[in-house]
Order: sequence, then structure tokens, then C-alpha cells
Amino acid sequence: MAQGTLTSRLLVATPLLVEPTFNRTVILLLEHGNDSGALGLVLNRPESAPVMDVVPSVADLATDPGVLFSGGPVSPSTALALGLARPGADPEGWIPVLPPIVTVDLDHDPALLSASLRALRVFAGYAGWAPGQLEAEIAEGAWYVVDALPDDPFLADPETLWRVVLRRQGWPLAAVAVCPRDPTMN
Repeated sequence: MAQGTLTSRLLVATPLLVEPTFNRTVILLLEHGNDSGALGLVLNRPESAPVMDVVPSVADLATDPGVLFSGGPVSPSTALALGLARPGADPEGWIPVLPPIVTVDLDHDPALLSASLRALRVFAGYAGWAPGQLEAEIAEGAWYVVDALPDDPFLADPETLWRVVLRRQGWPLAAVAVCPRDPTMN
């Protein structure tokens, strides 16, 4: 694998990754460095808890389905948020990841966030890798690395994201989108 950062790219679980925590997940990498490891958020694992019950201050900003998402197995009591910045908005309370996708400070004034964001998702926990660990998993065939689109973290039906992302890749990855959950059944 080429050296360099994968920050702002998507990791899409290949059918070989059957471990339940990451099976059929799509992860947006927020940080990646050859010496520092990687950190990302699982985008397609909605939970049942409404955002109102977890972070009531931003519940009105939460994009449908308005629930907390499982961002990954690391630090599940930590809340992280992604937003979709409005064009020309001042970066008050957020930091660009892949413009217009931003990370959002959940302690920031909700009125100011509302004025600058057009979408928001809240995640419990994150996915993390030690230096070299992610690169090894990619080399083993566990992940496809593809470009993210601004709406990926905010898809109305997040459970379809895995297929949606694969379908837009063209051949041969588009064919993987129809792979059965159990590849041995193919």
C-alpha cells in the first residue's frame, strides 16, 4: 500500500471481514498517519437511543433517523459528531474533515451550530487502529479504500450505505454490493 494519509477516505468492509463489530461497515477516517495510527467513525450502525436522550442540546439539529449511531468499539461512552456545513458558513464550533463534512463540538452553542450546519449525526465511540494495524488489515483484504461523498454520513437510510458506496465504484466493486452476507452461500 502506498505511503500517505487516508484521512477523509472511506473504509468499506470487504465480504472477508465477518467479525460482527465491523461486518458490512462503512467507516469515515477522521485521522490517519503512518506513525500515529488511525481513527474513524462507523457511519452505518444506527442505535435505538434518540439523540434527545443523549445530547438534548443538539437534538433539533440531528438528521433523520434522529438516533445515536455506534461509531465503533473504542470509548463507547464518548460522543462525537459529524456535520454538513452550509456553503460559506463560518467554522464556529466545527472543524473541516472533508469539506463540507466537519467534526462538531457538541458543547458549542446550538443556535450557532444550527446557523452553520445543514445536517448532524451523533456517534457513540469510534474505531481506532494502532500504527501499522490498519495498513495490515487493508493488505489482508479486510477493507476497500474509496472516496467519500459529502452525503455519505447523512444518508436517510444508513443501513443501505454499504451497498450504496460499493455500487457507485464501478466494476468489480459494484458486483460486491450484491454479495450475500455469507459468501459461502454464493
